Amino acid sequence: MKAFVCHELGPVESHAPGEMPVPEIAAGELRVRVAAAGVNFFDTLIVQGKYQIRPPLPFAPGGEIAGTVEAVGDGVDDFRPGDRVLAFTSFGGYAEYTRAKASMCWHLPDPVRFETAAAGLTTYGTAWFALHDLARLQPGERVLVLGAAGGVGLAAIQIAKLAGARVIAAAGSEERLEFCREAGADITIDYVANDLKDAAKAATDGKGADVVVDVVGGEFTEKAIRAIAW
Repeated sequence: MKAFVCHELGPVESHAPGEMPVPEIAAGELRVRVAAAGVNFFDTLIVQGKYQIRPPLPFAPGGEIAGTVEAVGDGVDDFRPGDRVLAFTSFGGYAEYTRAKASMCWHLPDPVRFETAAAGLTTYGTAWFALHDLARLQPGERVLVLGAAGGVGLAAIQIAKLAGARVIAAAGSEERLEFCREAGADITIDYVANDLKDAAKAATDGKGADVVVDVVGGEFTEKAIRAIAW
């Protein structure tokens, strides 16, 4: 099968399309014909050997995919060939076929395009976990999102708005802030041109943010902490 193959660990540019065997599946696994695959930062790390998972060489990167089930392993009762699925694979997704644990696969409703599903598992999953599982976000709370124009940031804006929160999006340029406004941000802050703490306090009438989603780190983390409502 055709695949994007990593023969030796190194820069992303050193890898290229090639051929790999169609993967065999074990009990509890699915083989999926890949229709679309997401591209994430960890995909660039895994081919350089800088990620916590180090697959045996050669391998295809690609940690999130959407496609159609071709075969199911022993013990799999929730899926059958022909089902549309979304799957987290860790690696192997940049290929015509990949294998995935059934426990890491989800049925994909017909109206949802493969491309849409494959692009959202990591970003929206991360944002959902942060806002709902960790922060226990409530309607009316004020959410400050750093790095808001990135994948997780934009997902956090949308999820927070759906939860009834007021969203303050922070990014490093006016162009990026426009993306945030299009995603639904109520207020935007250019944290390169303005002091993040002061701007966030001003945007919340001096009260501060109830929840901070920080995907930037570094010098902005302390400023974001100082912008929290105590």
